[in-house]
Amino acid sequence: MSGFRANYDQFKQLNVEILQLSTDTVPSLKEWGEKLGGISFPLLSDYWPHGAVGQAYGIFSDERGLDMRSAFLVDAQGVIRYSHEYPKGTIPESADLLERLKGI
Repeated sequence: MSGFRANYDQFKQLNVEILQLSTDTVPSLKEWGEKLGGISFPLLSDYWPHGAVGQAYGIFSDERGLDMRSAFLVDAQGVIRYSHEYPKGTIPESADLLERLKGI
């Protein structure tokens, strides 16, 4: 997460918007963002119907009851150009995603 915040300006220079999806409630996401000192990009709640967006993208874990940590690069036409699910406990590298974006 801090990588996205630290490199947010580079994403914006590429005309990219970052959206974070979580099965947490809106109040939980708001509090979490405030504890981090603010988030420059939208935090989206997939709480109700629980995990519906994650299910549509194939990243919802019935076993864990939450969306798995994943990254999707979607072009201006809404086509997914890259996707990757990260192992539990790992954080997506913003440098890797920036390089992939430059290739799209």
